[in-house]
Amino acid sequence: MKILMVCLGNICRSPLAQGLLEHKVRRRQLDWEVDSAGTGSYHIGEPPDPRSIAIAREYGLDISGQRARQLQAGDLHRFDLVFAMDQSNYRNILHLHRPGMSRAEVDLILNLVYPGENREVPDPYWDDDGFEQVYQLLHEATDRLLEEAMGKVD
Repeated sequence: MKILMVCLGNICRSPLAQGLLEHKVRRRQLDWEVDSAGTGSYHIGEPPDPRSIAIAREYGLDISGQRARQLQAGDLHRFDLVFAMDQSNYRNILHLHRPGMSRAEVDLILNLVYPGENREVPDPYWDDDGFEQVYQLLHEATDRLLEEAMGKVD
């Protein structure tokens, strides 16, 4: 299984989602690939936002080695599942998505927890206090992903 997490700049939400899922996959010794990307090119090569690194560290995760990259059309062929953090990024992903040319299933990540509601993971970039909420939402969504894939939850 190959899973890609996508937000705008690939420094706040998607690195947290990647780090959470990587940790859970590693604990279960699953042969899954997890990565993240941004639809924008604003932060290519940069580490995650220090606030994302800090909230991850509070929960025993180290995401400091990740580096931001921009989503490419080829990612939609390489990954099985692509999860967007919000509607804007979802639309940007679909703009690259070509049925028959790519294999990825694309969805909003919170549809795992709230099916069909198309809820968004809020962007905490402008809100220092938003990182805890984002972490909790992504923790629940990644648990649900594993539950659906394997029938068990942390």
